[in-house]
Amino acid sequence: MSEKELSKNAKRVQTALAGFGLDLVVIEFPESTRTAQDAANAIGCQVEQIVKSLVFQRQPSGKAVMIAASGGNRVNEKRIKEIVGEKIVRADAEFVHQVSGFPIGGVPPLAHTQPIETIIDEDLLNYQEIWAAAGTPNAVFRLEPKQLVQITAGKVAKIT
Repeated sequence: MSEKELSKNAKRVQTALAGFGLDLVVIEFPESTRTAQDAANAIGCQVEQIVKSLVFQRQPSGKAVMIAASGGNRVNEKRIKEIVGEKIVRADAEFVHQVSGFPIGGVPPLAHTQPIETIIDEDLLNYQEIWAAAGTPNAVFRLEPKQLVQITAGKVAKIT
């Protein structure tokens, strides 16, 4: 699919990727890639290769923090509290859209409406290629773990 055929949000992600000088291509599927398992099924990869971009809200500051988690992992909120110095709670859809500019199920690791501190699951570094959401519940892009670190300026940590 050419960039001209991409949806508005997917184009926004494609433009942001190009801004980093990366030759990465956003792909939109006819089927949903909303969950890590849906994305792995559509792409034909392991669920662990899917980057789940999960937005949490820090308490009491109210600031956003994104966890870029491997698709097979669950976030240990106590572990994240140790990293960020505040308790975190799962953000609601309105907060996620406000800080990222994207709907839940399509939140990419970049191109947000405001800067979001990002913590990257160290398990993602075990793969040569990973796949991240690209702005809609059926858009993704392939990248290398080092590129994820580059585009997010994220901190790699154990999140489980």
